[in-house]
Amino acid sequence: MIGRMRSVFSGRAAITAAVFVAVVSASPVSVERDIYGGWPQQVHLSYAGSASEMMVTWSTSNKTDSVVEYGEGGLAKTAKGSSVEFEDGGDEHRVQYIHRVRLTGLTPGHTYMYHCGSMEGGWSDLYVFTAMKDGTDWSPSFAAFGDMGNENAQSLSRLQGETQRGMYDFILHVGDFAYDMDSENARVGDAFMNQIQSIAAYVPYMTCVGNHENAYNFSNYVSRFSMPGGVQSLFYSFDVGPAHIIGFSTEVYFYIQYGLKQMTEQYKWLEQDLMEAAKPENRKQRPWIITMGHRPMYCSNNDHDDCTRHESVVRKGHIGYPGVEDLFYKYGVDLEIWAHEHTYERLWPVYDYKVYNGSLAAPYTNPKAPVHIITGSAGCRERHDGWVPNPPAWSALRNSDYGYTRFKLHNSTHLYLEQVSDDKDGQVIDSIWVIKDQHGPYSHT
Repeated sequence: MIGRMRSVFSGRAAITAAVFVAVVSASPVSVERDIYGGWPQQVHLSYAGSASEMMVTWSTSNKTDSVVEYGEGGLAKTAKGSSVEFEDGGDEHRVQYIHRVRLTGLTPGHTYMYHCGSMEGGWSDLYVFTAMKDGTDWSPSFAAFGDMGNENAQSLSRLQGETQRGMYDFILHVGDFAYDMDSENARVGDAFMNQIQSIAAYVPYMTCVGNHENAYNFSNYVSRFSMPGGVQSLFYSFDVGPAHIIGFSTEVYFYIQYGLKQMTEQYKWLEQDLMEAAKPENRKQRPWIITMGHRPMYCSNNDHDDCTRHESVVRKGHIGYPGVEDLFYKYGVDLEIWAHEHTYERLWPVYDYKVYNGSLAAPYTNPKAPVHIITGSAGCRERHDGWVPNPPAWSALRNSDYGYTRFKLHNSTHLYLEQVSDDKDGQVIDSIWVIKDQHGPYSHT
């Protein structure tokens, strides 16, 4: 199995040709250290809406110009952006400036070096990234995980090394960052963003919000990240290769003190986005529809979280505010990626608690319901969650090792995923192929 993993994820060449980078330790960064002056910190990338664009985001303590110098083989080009003042809601009301610069006119699939900052404040280290390949006829590789903190970020070192060796085109962080971003007057958030810089400055770091970001109406999350779509990074979508990927907030169902309207707005947006993605001409181009949201609608843990309840709020919603299971089923979502539970769980294809395997011999070949993966064991101070003694019929595999999940979208019909155990020194402890000859709405009569 490990041999197959190496061939599946051999991917792009290592990101080392132009720049030498030391892989930093996954041990906690001191939260006593403040951001100083105009020195750029917390550098991270995100997709910006097309294969010819990339968003660069970073932080400084002083207000400075927002500049990225970049190019192929040199820093021949300059792009300018802007910054916004972010004031944390803690007792100190610490202020920092979040800078955003959109790089445009990139050649899809080409590699660029860059640094960010300003003449008056100083420049970041030199980094490299590869612009997204254009079109649908290529095979993206990515890692997904949730619930990674500043402390006990056990999977971080391995992810840093694999990213810099060129194994991934992008990362999905499925909620819960730092534990918590607002802690110590947001210094823990600063430390965490610097920890992931050795990943996120090289490949797009795509995110969705979790419950640990809830302080001050999720202000640390919406201020620090720059997802496409302009809706405070809470719900958005992007196209990559043969897939349409949707990030959304499960937290709208739980933090209703911030307003009920957010549930309605997100649901309407999700339905419109799925309706567009499911049009025959669009589904032909990008047949895989993948969602990521923090709190799962199913799980077999013993911690009394929402997913342990039969009428899960994420699954069924509140009175007058529907959940997402029926919506995702209606539009034929292929894969649903979750976190929140500090474990790994793979489900059989399931809808309304019923298993709809493709066949007894090949359950993930032409499944008749979405496939769910819960990958919340990257490592944080809260350690692991436990299990109920007897797994339900819809639970295919459970594991409590620290780790993360790798995915490769081979083509329009084949998707491969595997779970990596950091406890077992990177051993692959689970793997499946999801094979779909046709994509579209599910139908059970």
